Amino acid sequence: MNLSNFTFNTTSGIRFGSGTSKTSAEEISQKLGSNILFITDKDLMSLKLTIPTIEELKKFSSVVEIFQDVEADPSLKTLLNAIEYGKKINATGVIGFGGGSSMDVAKLTSLILGSNENIDEAWGVSNAKGPRLPLVLVPTTAGTGSEVTPISIITVGEEEKKGVSSPIILPDIAILDPELTKGLPAHTTAATGIDAMVHAIEGYASANKNNNPISKMLAIEALKLLGGSIEKAVFDGSNIEARGNMLIGAMLAGKSFANSPVAAVHALAYPIGGTFHVSHGLSNSLVLPYVLRFNSVDSKATKDYAELAPYVFPDINIEQGSQAVCTEFINRLENLSKKLGLPQKLREVNIPKEACKKMAEDAMKQTRLLVNNPREVTENDALNIYEAAW
Repeated sequence: MNLSNFTFNTTSGIRFGSGTSKTSAEEISQKLGSNILFITDKDLMSLKLTIPTIEELKKFSSVVEIFQDVEADPSLKTLLNAIEYGKKINATGVIGFGGGSSMDVAKLTSLILGSNENIDEAWGVSNAKGPRLPLVLVPTTAGTGSEVTPISIITVGEEEKKGVSSPIILPDIAILDPELTKGLPAHTTAATGIDAMVHAIEGYASANKNNNPISKMLAIEALKLLGGSIEKAVFDGSNIEARGNMLIGAMLAGKSFANSPVAAVHALAYPIGGTFHVSHGLSNSLVLPYVLRFNSVDSKATKDYAELAPYVFPDINIEQGSQAVCTEFINRLENLSKKLGLPQKLREVNIPKEACKKMAEDAMKQTRLLVNNPREVTENDALNIYEAAW
């Protein structure tokens, strides 16, 4: 293997196991200090999923203040409100409890509270200065892998998404407790699971110069776990082994793409989520087969996808040559999404066909992602992909 230089950063501490969100309370409290800012969303509060963790934390920290206003695709206003609340309570540490949205808000809240830097100067890659406050992340979905990624995505203005990418916002500890994911609805389990698979696929095939053997290895292990468990987790939500495999798979995929960044699937998914408020996982799922087919014209992408195919679908015939394996892999991913009950076309999530042009324009703004795609994507290419997906 001809290896070039690369860097690899990840979360320093991971705690996995049923009940770890409660049993790790003392360690979390020691890490975060006496005044903990607990960032989550109203749905998790109303489901009372947060209560056991909060009650355990209160045994060890004098203050646990809850900010529960995080929405899907969190806005800059929400982030600034969380920062303001953290200042008001003199937060000594931050915990993000929930899906990718709560974790992303927690990352940037801990950054700004710790460094007092201007958020507008932190957008982009390696612009954050730090330091941040101590940070612990607790995912309640198995999808984003945000608990091990140095990335936070915020919606600014009406539709545009901006990101901060910096190892500074990797948390001190990630808590992976499969019990927290048991109550997830089937459609959320399916969409977040496909999201995690996209992270692994795009991380493995990324054209980024930092694509590295560690990311590739993690992507393979992620796809073995995700491919082998997603149907069980969707159709039997109480299967704790499948739930645990999905959480670890999503985390491994997160580590993979955190160091070998994602590409056009995500670039084209963002306008769907930003404009029409379709969940991030479902947005990825809707464009995935069409972007992969577009990329498979490139021989290296074909080879990469063919290499991944047997890890997701162990019964695939790998003797038929890489082009045929690649084609079958993409078709089977599409069929998996259908089998899991996810919408298959943009029109099924109420996106009008005339919106495709504006979404193609918006996708072109995602330059940090498009540069990682195995094949160059023009605005016209993006339009063709959206129209095929419509």
